[in-house]
Amino acid sequence: MLRQSNQQRLLQKLSPQQIQLMKLLQIPTASLEDRIQEELEENPALENEAERNDGELDYDLDDSGSDDNFESDGEEVELSNDTAEKVDLDDFLRHEDDGDRSYDYGDDSYGAEERMETPARVETNFHDHVLDQLGMLELDERLHKIAEQIIGSLDEDGYLRREVTSLCDDLAFGQNIETSVEEINSLILQIQQFDPPGICVWTLQDCLLLQLKRMPESKPVKDAIIVMDKYFNEFIKKHYDKIQRHLNINDEEFKNVIGIIIKLNPKPGSSFAVLNKAESYIIPDFFVFNNNGILELTLNSKNAPELRVSEGYKEMMRAYDRGQKKDKRQKEAVLFIKQKLDSAKWFIDAIKQRQHTLLHTMQAIMDFQKEFFLSGDEAALRPMILKDIAQMTQLDVSTVSRVANSKFVQTEYGTYKLKYFFSEALQLENGEEVSTREVKMILNEIIGAENKLKPYSDEHLTDMLVEKGYNIARRTVAKYREQLNVPVARLRKEL
Repeated sequence: MLRQSNQQRLLQKLSPQQIQLMKLLQIPTASLEDRIQEELEENPALENEAERNDGELDYDLDDSGSDDNFESDGEEVELSNDTAEKVDLDDFLRHEDDGDRSYDYGDDSYGAEERMETPARVETNFHDHVLDQLGMLELDERLHKIAEQIIGSLDEDGYLRREVTSLCDDLAFGQNIETSVEEINSLILQIQQFDPPGICVWTLQDCLLLQLKRMPESKPVKDAIIVMDKYFNEFIKKHYDKIQRHLNINDEEFKNVIGIIIKLNPKPGSSFAVLNKAESYIIPDFFVFNNNGILELTLNSKNAPELRVSEGYKEMMRAYDRGQKKDKRQKEAVLFIKQKLDSAKWFIDAIKQRQHTLLHTMQAIMDFQKEFFLSGDEAALRPMILKDIAQMTQLDVSTVSRVANSKFVQTEYGTYKLKYFFSEALQLENGEEVSTREVKMILNEIIGAENKLKPYSDEHLTDMLVEKGYNIARRTVAKYREQLNVPVARLRKEL
């Protein structure tokens, strides 16, 4: 028999506004402008003061957050009869019926600004470049479509990622073209002669071989082709002694062979890659200035847009409250207006809170790493984890993590990711704690100064760090070496 009982539980849930704030915190400055523009397009009750400067700012980011011209705590704001007559909800509804939901401000300057177009740079991508070369082949319409299918199957690096049998199926089901493996292979061989050299292959080995075969013939090139064809695995593992013995050449000749191979392009299609707007350059979120020993922190102005709630939408609400006739259609319209007004105010509050959280967190980081910001010396960086900043700011660790992610600060010593300033602590033999970044710097210096003919093993690197007073395990050295993108000793060996 089932027993029913009542229980009280305390659950913690994020409100929609808190979720919106968390998402905004994660956005870097480079993407914030697009996010604001998206909100402006979705919500007509939200305006950008910089774009529409047709009156005083009623609800902006420099405000204390209160809206003296809007309803507060259920108290209606007095409105003159002139204003009530000027903005009639019936007029708004008639505009809606006509398919025009915009409010007439009597100024066409904003519309003119919207019509302005920004010139776009025209660039040729990799696939277009290869397709343009199809005209050099004497192909009928059917073969041309097959060749287009092959080129369309190339990835951005220039490699063919589809098997020939799969290409046959794609053509049969997608374009109703019957073909054979032999016919496709014949076209692939022709496309492999296109520029850039090394495209339309399945493996790195074939890519490098194609490039070598397109080079002027010489003894080093012939030897390089033999290395790529017969000793590719030994080459990538840097078993140079074995390769040199098989080729029966001296050190100087072998260096020439290696020099030719390392100059080849493993990703021939990547030279046509177009950088993403957000990846092509860095927009700092913060600026730190050293004013005679006093650090000054400022937030990038792009993080502080002049947003406001539309005065026209607020006047519509006031006109409805003063009106006598309140039918169903008007109530539905007012509900829509109120939702848009609330959404606009929430978004503005979220932007304000984002600014405050960013500045508060960055100020704590700057205070914690003051010596670095004053000197620019990486050795001055103190061990710092997310919890340290969370305690200083009284924020949650997850909030600090969101702020530190994808954010940059510009200093007189360069532009740094905020994550750059976070590192764990390592205890020295004398009990002093140092940043793991300092250990990585020393490890990098040791590896940089090593004899590349006989590079240090991880065990040797560990012993050298212990001699310098850093009590560290070999597996930790291997972890730091991997974080520095430094390969193992065998792969660091050079001739």
